[in-house]
Amino acid sequence: MKSKPNLTRFTYETAAFEGWRLCISRGGKTFTKYYSDKQFGGPRKSLNAAESALKDLKELLESARRVNGKLTQTTVKKAEKILKRA
Repeated sequence: MKSKPNLTRFTYETAAFEGWRLCISRGGKTFTKYYSDKQFGGPRKSLNAAESALKDLKELLESARRVNGKLTQTTVKKAEKILKRA
């Protein structure tokens, strides 16, 4: 499987982690979450979870209100809540 925009695949034979990393930056804030193959039951399931969270996160961030070009604290908290759900 190949990496996609905002989703990076980690598959290292010597590393303890195999899975996907979601990373997106908007309004001066970076949001990152790792989706482990072990936790989600395989590479496809972890990818589906990461893509679902990315879709929800993009919807929130694109419609979010900004103050001086930065995201509001409320939006940041909502984004972090989306990442914790998965």
